[in-house]
Amino acid sequence: MKRDLINTGLLWLVLSILGWLLVLNWNIFPPALAREAEIVDNAFNLLMVLAVPVFTFIVAIMIYAAFRFRDPERTEDGPPIRETGRIMTAWLVVTVTLAAGILINPGFVGMAEIRAGGEPDIVIGITGQRWSWTISYPNGVDVTSYTGELVLPVDNRIEFEITSLDPDVIHSVWIPAFRIKKDAVPGRITQMFITPTETGSFEDDPNVRLQCAELCGLGHATMAMKVRIVEQAEFDAYLDEILAEGS
Repeated sequence: MKRDLINTGLLWLVLSILGWLLVLNWNIFPPALAREAEIVDNAFNLLMVLAVPVFTFIVAIMIYAAFRFRDPERTEDGPPIRETGRIMTAWLVVTVTLAAGILINPGFVGMAEIRAGGEPDIVIGITGQRWSWTISYPNGVDVTSYTGELVLPVDNRIEFEITSLDPDVIHSVWIPAFRIKKDAVPGRITQMFITPTETGSFEDDPNVRLQCAELCGLGHATMAMKVRIVEQAEFDAYLDEILAEGS
């Protein structure tokens, strides 16, 4: 019995190390172009690191038991094992403690970090309708996904005021490079705060786009808009340009 526990523990350790190496070295996310995206990525990586030993613990027991205790000649199940009270108690304590820790961090801590940042530097409106977006800039000019793009200033805390036409359906604002999404509900305004940290554009990375993330009908897949993150001077020049075109 002691030998079986040692062998299972060693297998668990090996599988956990392999899992951690895979998790820490395999970046499945696109580049993070916002402060909030980095917080989300860090939270995901932490959850994966914590999940690896839980997953490999179960896998190690299954693999070891399948090879160590297999008996080709036996056709019936063995007698039930009932002396597992301490094991079940330990498993319950560990999993509850792990769940409580995750709830605190990255749960409450991560949400507090995302919401921190003070007052916005700029407020931009986003309105969804089947199947396009309308961007309302502070200078009073509206740009649609049919005719323009969403241009944002880097290193500015941006508040998006998000809604959907009424009547319409629920849409969802999502820019993959920013990670966070927020529903656009007909007749209601929701807020989303983003702080871009790097310049970029859809031409450089297809993840720098505004995409609907809520199934909204036949045109859902095409409900997208190019996004461009620029320096403050270029953003100011863009506002002047679209204002002149609209006058």
